[in-house]
Amino acid sequence: MLIAISIIGILIIAGIIFLNSPRFGKTPSGDRLERVKSSPNYREGKFQNQSYTIQLTGDKNMFLTGLDFLFGKKERLTPTVALPTIKTDLINLNRESDILVWFGHSSYFMQIDGKRILVDPVFSDVSPVSFINKPFKGTDIYKPTDMPDIDYLFISHDHWDHLDYNTVMELKDRTSKIICGLGVGEHFEHWGFDKNKVIELDWNAVSTLDEGFSTYCLPTRHFSGRGLSPNQSLWASFLLQTPTMKIYIGGDSGYDAHFAKIGEQFAEIDLAILENGQYNQDWKYIHMMPEEVIQAAKDLHAKTLLPVHSSKFALGYHSWDEPLKRITEANKKENLRLQTPMIGEIVNLKDSTQTFKEWWAGID
Repeated sequence: MLIAISIIGILIIAGIIFLNSPRFGKTPSGDRLERVKSSPNYREGKFQNQSYTIQLTGDKNMFLTGLDFLFGKKERLTPTVALPTIKTDLINLNRESDILVWFGHSSYFMQIDGKRILVDPVFSDVSPVSFINKPFKGTDIYKPTDMPDIDYLFISHDHWDHLDYNTVMELKDRTSKIICGLGVGEHFEHWGFDKNKVIELDWNAVSTLDEGFSTYCLPTRHFSGRGLSPNQSLWASFLLQTPTMKIYIGGDSGYDAHFAKIGEQFAEIDLAILENGQYNQDWKYIHMMPEEVIQAAKDLHAKTLLPVHSSKFALGYHSWDEPLKRITEANKKENLRLQTPMIGEIVNLKDSTQTFKEWWAGID
């Protein structure tokens, strides 16, 4: 009995130490907590979606869903060979070129009108422990050291697959401004970032970044949290207005009416970058199916759609290439301008004639 109690005690202490490691960040406190509590989107002790949203829609609870994810039978969840990628030299890019480079999942770099922008960079782990959810073969070719100095770092929310502690810490001294949802700034301040660099926004707030550059924080339908206190920071999308372009940074979201409202608010969105992957009927309200991604782009009246959130990590049950196959098939009826670059391939943001091959075809 004494041995059993000792083992339990050691496990409890180890768990407490683990949950208090820096990578988990910190929930809002002090003046930030008061600002969070005063938000119209914070009710009953947590941030809320605009529409009633349940995370799991099936008859399984979170524990059973987790067991199914870890041990359930899934086919072609990961590719059997290294995926084709391109290593673009981002540091020595011509500042005058307007380009986008996708790193797989939800991480991408943009250079627009002379500014360098990085979104949800994850170059190490997508979970608290490194041995879970390893990147697909060949997809981890980019590291923080490959990034140039960053003018604007956008963080859509604080989930592990969008806010990577190791990555942001390596970029700490080379990032000028961080744009995030309300409450997310607590993580950065806890990690020693200059709080004057952090721009925290509530939904429907706007911030001027520099002359000719501004961003609007907009709703999504999702949730947040890195530890045992969910929904204490805001999940968000952003409309980035540059001197020559409007870019919609979608973040994680289930389908909802907010896309049409944003499309009405902002005319002529040049590019919508929307999450397309890691979906399932069991969590259909917090992640879109590929066909819904097409509808969301239509609601936004976006000139071009770039789907992300796939091709690097397996965080759902579907085969690794299903998101790209389904969205390509769904788009045959709509004929939207759909961009599907491989990891590292340069997307020329102002070239309406650029095309991309179905690079995933024939890969098992």
